[in-house]
Amino acid sequence: MTAAPEPRKGVRKARAVNTLGFRIAVLLVLAIVVVVALATLAARTAFHRPLEPAAVGPVARQIHVLATFAESDPQAALEAGMDVRSEPAEGKVDQKASQFLQKILADTGRAMYATVIRKQDSPILVASVRLSEDHWLIYSALDFSPSDTWPVFVAWLLLIVAGSGVISVLAAIKITRPLRVIEEAVESVGPNGDFPPVREDVGGSEVRATARALNRLSARLRASMESRMRLVAAAGHDLRTPMTRMRLRAEFLPEEDRQRWLSDLEELDQIADSAISLVREEIASGDEENVALAPLLASLVADVAAADLPVKLGPVADVDVHVGPLALRRALTNLIVNAATHGGGASVSLENVEGQAVIRILDEGPGIPEELIDQIFEPFFRVDLARRKTIPGTGLGMLIAREIIERFNGTIMIANRVPRGLQQTVSFPVAEAAPRPASGSRL
Repeated sequence: MTAAPEPRKGVRKARAVNTLGFRIAVLLVLAIVVVVALATLAARTAFHRPLEPAAVGPVARQIHVLATFAESDPQAALEAGMDVRSEPAEGKVDQKASQFLQKILADTGRAMYATVIRKQDSPILVASVRLSEDHWLIYSALDFSPSDTWPVFVAWLLLIVAGSGVISVLAAIKITRPLRVIEEAVESVGPNGDFPPVREDVGGSEVRATARALNRLSARLRASMESRMRLVAAAGHDLRTPMTRMRLRAEFLPEEDRQRWLSDLEELDQIADSAISLVREEIASGDEENVALAPLLASLVADVAAADLPVKLGPVADVDVHVGPLALRRALTNLIVNAATHGGGASVSLENVEGQAVIRILDEGPGIPEELIDQIFEPFFRVDLARRKTIPGTGLGMLIAREIIERFNGTIMIANRVPRGLQQTVSFPVAEAAPRPASGSRL
C-alpha cells in the first residue's frame, strides 16, 4: 500500500451546465423521435402489400377477352399480334403464382389452366393460358407481388443510423464544448490551486458563460488561498511576542521548571517557523533551472552526516531535472533527515527509470502502520505521540516536502518495506541536459 498525492477532483456546477443538460436531453428526445418516425415510415413503405386480387383482376379479364378471341379465330389472333403457341413458355414454373392466376381467372370468368414463369432479373411475369390441347396463349405482365425488400430496408435503416449519427456527433461536439473548457481549466490547475484565466470572448453563449464562471471561481480560490496564507503567516509571526515574554518570565522560575518551560517554548518556536516556511513555499515561485541531482544528493548526504545523523549515499545516476534548486534542497533535506532520525539511518540512491529521475530514501526503522500511512502528509502528524519528547520536530516537514515536490511536477510515495523499514520514493521528469563545456574550455 502506498500513499500518493490524491488527484484534484471535481468541477463546480455552473448555470451554463444546467442549460447544457437540458439541451442534451432535448437533443436525445428529438433524435429518438426522428429515428423512430423514419424507421416506421421505411417499414410501412417496404412491407406494404397491394390488394392483389384488385390489382390482378383487370389483367385476368383482359386474358379472358384475348383467350376467347384466340379460340374463335387463331389465325386472326396471330395476325393481330397475339402470341399463340403450340406449347407453353419455357422456364421454371412458379407454382404459387400459377395457382393464384388460375384462382383469379376462375373468379373473373370461366376457369382456365395457366402456368406462370418469372424471367430472371426482370419484373415481367409470363403467363401461359391453355386454349386447347395444341394452343397456348402467351401473355406478359408486370409482377404485382411484393419483391424481397429486406436488403433495401436494411440499407435504408443503415442510412438513417449513419445520418442521425453524424448529426448527433456534430451536435454533441457543439453542446459539450463547455465541458472541454472546464476540462482544460482543471488540467491547468497549478500547485497552489489556481489556473490561468479563460478567454470569455470566444465560443457560443454556453462557452462564454462557462469561462466567466471559471474565472470567478479562480479569483475566489486565489483570494481564499492568499487569505489563508496571510492568516498562518500572521499567526506564526505574532506568536513571537508572547513567546518572548514567556521566556523572560521563565528565567525567574526554579531550574527544573525553567528547563521544561524553555523546552516547550523552543518547540512552539519551531512550529511557528515551520508554519511560516510552509506559507513561503506555497507562494514562492522561485527561479527554475536544470539541476544535476547526483552532486546535489551527495552534498545533502554530506551535510546530514556532518550533523551526526546516520546516512549513506548509494548508487546515483547522472540525471538532470528542471526545478528550483533551493526549494528542492529543502524538500530532500526534510525527507533524508526524517529517515535518519525516525528510521535509525538513511540510504539515498538515484536512478533514471524510463524518463523519470527516481530518488529512493530507505531506512531500517519500524515503519508506519498501514492504517496510518495515508495520514503521513497531514500537518503535525506523529505515528507515536509519546516520541514527541524524545525526537525533535514539528510534524510539518513531510507536508512542506510534498508541497515543493508537486510544485515542480514531481510525485512522492511512501511505502513500508519488508521485513521492516520505510521507503520514500520521489520522482521528477528528466530534463534535457544542459550543453557541457567543450574539452579544454575555461569558465
